[in-house]
Amino acid sequence: MSFGQGGGPQWGSDGQQRVPYDPQQGGQGPYDPQQGGRPYDPQQAGQAPFDPFGSGAAQDPASGRTTGRTTGQTPDWAALADASAAKTRRKRLFLLGGGVLATAAIAGIVATAIVSSSGDGGSRPAGKTAEKLPGPEALPSGASQPEPSFASVAPPPPPDPKDFVSDEKKDTAPLTADSLFPGKKLTMADRAYAKGATARTGDCASAVRSGLGPVLQRNGCDQVFRTTYARDGIAVTVGVAVFGREAEAKKALQQTDGSILPLKGAGVPAFCEGGPVCRFTANSYGRYAYFTATGYTTAKSVTAGDRTAFRAGDDIAEFTFRQIVRRGNVQASAAAVDPAG
Repeated sequence: MSFGQGGGPQWGSDGQQRVPYDPQQGGQGPYDPQQGGRPYDPQQAGQAPFDPFGSGAAQDPASGRTTGRTTGQTPDWAALADASAAKTRRKRLFLLGGGVLATAAIAGIVATAIVSSSGDGGSRPAGKTAEKLPGPEALPSGASQPEPSFASVAPPPPPDPKDFVSDEKKDTAPLTADSLFPGKKLTMADRAYAKGATARTGDCASAVRSGLGPVLQRNGCDQVFRTTYARDGIAVTVGVAVFGREAEAKKALQQTDGSILPLKGAGVPAFCEGGPVCRFTANSYGRYAYFTATGYTTAKSVTAGDRTAFRAGDDIAEFTFRQIVRRGNVQASAAAVDPAG
């Protein structure tokens, strides 16, 4: 008998005869010593098919269990990643669907409760009264903020200062020669005048001359204050006649005849006496009428074009007017602060 690779039987090391595999013999395969000499059949040998995922585990077709047998194949990581992502998406969709269902269920419960509590067409248990939701007019519009309050009556206008120097009932501030003509000198612009003598008298006719005395007495003159200012050989005497009301002072001004009597002394010599011509003025404000007499302290007369003498007389008259106005302003301010006073 010859041995080789011919068509005769082959023997294994265990003394068993091996039958060559012939695919034409109905699935006969190589000899398998574990099968008791029967031909090898993969379906009968308990072998698992190849694991396509390369996990190293084989599955038994009969029992469905996975065996621990490993293979030499490399795992398909892309397939594993796709499987994991699909699993995550399924879980997320499940949670989202559950949340939507829960929200819909809560909304249904709230709507049912509102309908049940409404008194329109619904039935309610006997002995119970359904509470209605407040209407739009009953709901608060928001946090209330304090609003500014304004007096319904407008405050009275401030008092007019002229009212206080137009009537002796309101003109109650102290009145003296020093309050009308304060200080020792008077300055108007760049011109300074030294103050001379001052005088006050209740006999109004004694402080004036010519026909002015009877006019003052006839209209109810109460007193006359006088003082004299001098500068560069020119002297100006100003006299303020005080009446009870503005109407009396205006009437006396309209009837003026004569002039204030010049007041000498305290460094000012006599002026406007004898032959020299002097300038006289008269005016009024409120219950006060005021007069000026302007002349040179020498025998010189005041002429129509004598700007120096005219300006001196105008300065003293303007200052006197301002003092009377100031008197009204002071009393009006005090009355605005303390109306009861």
